[in-house]
Amino acid sequence: MAEAGPLSAAESLQLEAVPLPLHERQHLRLLAHALRSLQEAAGRCEGPPPDRARLEAWAAAQPPLADDAVFRGLLVDQLISAAIQIEDLAADLGVSALALSLDQLISAATATADPGPVSMGPPEP
Repeated sequence: MAEAGPLSAAESLQLEAVPLPLHERQHLRLLAHALRSLQEAAGRCEGPPPDRARLEAWAAAQPPLADDAVFRGLLVDQLISAAIQIEDLAADLGVSALALSLDQLISAATATADPGPVSMGPPEP
């Protein structure tokens, strides 16, 4: 099966297995997706996130985004917002933003989790 994003199938499964309330697991998945996208855009897995110009150039080079300038702009804005959260977490852990691992993201998410109900799957109808 082909991967349809920056997260591998194994990483997606790992995120799904995290015992967090659904909304927190979704936030974790978004941060993980953003981290991998920032790493891909930067062409490295260490150091600071790429700047807006590099993110815009990366997004424009993605075939699914090539013809949608409005969505590209929104995506870049969201990646910049996620980069701020990732940089804050990385600073707390004493590593560079792009050097964060998925395990570190998961550990941070579970350490600060809301003790609400845990959902391991989609909501029941």
